[in-house]
Amino acid sequence: MESTAKATRGVGGRRGGDRKKSVSKSVKAGLQFPVGRIARYLKKGRYAQRTGTGAPIYLAAVLEYLAAEVLELAGNAARDNKKNRIIPRHVLLAIRNDDELGKLLAGVTIAHGGVLPNINPVLLPKKKVGENASSQGSKSPVKSPKKA
Repeated sequence: MESTAKATRGVGGRRGGDRKKSVSKSVKAGLQFPVGRIARYLKKGRYAQRTGTGAPIYLAAVLEYLAAEVLELAGNAARDNKKNRIIPRHVLLAIRNDDELGKLLAGVTIAHGGVLPNINPVLLPKKKVGENASSQGSKSPVKSPKKA
């Protein structure tokens, strides 16, 4: 009985039989970004002599979080402009209107992003003082405080 079981299994126990499906490092880490590819880039880039096993996982998680944050804010900007598609203008508005992302990407130029709408207050027309005072007086009369 044992001899027939060994014969079907094959040499080294690898051939034949049920084979487990491989599970990627991204699936194990619960990420969408490719952990294996990032690990390969870290090794090929020679950023350090040695790379820990947790480094590409951590880097993939950080990159995924940043991408999700930018996409969420850009989607909100697109919806504010009544658009269904995110364009570079929406990405720029999302980044520049967020304090932390604006600081992180301060020196970055986004192609076809344009600039934030901004008018210096000095250039705006001045309000006339006489009109504001007369209009306030006619709407509600000023009452003197009651004496105790």
